[in-house]
Amino acid sequence: MELARGVYSFPVTVSYPDRTLTINPAGVETPDGGLVLLDAGFPDTVDLLADALAEEGFGYDDVEYLVLTHQDGDHAGGAAEVADRADAPVFAHRDDAPAIEGAEDPIKGDPSDRYDPAPVDVQVVDGVEIRTAVGPLQVVATPGHTPGHISCHLPDAGVLLAADASVAEDGELRGPNERFTPDMDCAIDSLGRLADLAFTDVLCFHGGHVEAGPEDVAALVE
Repeated sequence: MELARGVYSFPVTVSYPDRTLTINPAGVETPDGGLVLLDAGFPDTVDLLADALAEEGFGYDDVEYLVLTHQDGDHAGGAAEVADRADAPVFAHRDDAPAIEGAEDPIKGDPSDRYDPAPVDVQVVDGVEIRTAVGPLQVVATPGHTPGHISCHLPDAGVLLAADASVAEDGELRGPNERFTPDMDCAIDSLGRLADLAFTDVLCFHGGHVEAGPEDVAALVE
């Protein structure tokens, strides 16, 4: 799904015995016609993500950078294989990099079930920008869901890639999922940071695309 010119959602649906789950990795075209891929999905959804990329005319060979928004297994679980298949460097916030690389246990879940570690080639911090075909992709530190959770803002495209800083339910923007957010106070403060940005469209990793602006995010903080 193309959210704006050069900005994509790559929905991946996984069926379990008791439920169906759809996750929404994102992608942004690069000036060279490649792709910045945001998040890698679960370890067992790497082929499904390849199918989602193909529906928009991309393959893993097109991925120039893999940006992980945080350490959770539904975002970073497939990172080692995706990075290998794409031959692409991995970017992640420095506060989540140790968990992604295997130097620390993830802060959630059973450590015995952790995903294969992935080397983080570039540790990012708040304010870092990645050049894309649709203008700068700005890293916004939004801790709370994890210590190194990031969202990404495309000011020229008017798109906020919120990752898990917010979720969408029935087409409505919601706050972070409290069940999976260890520090809700910090996560709400992070929403306040996002409310200071300019955008008309939000992509949530859980729930997908919502037409929403900073005033809608500000209402969640209140």
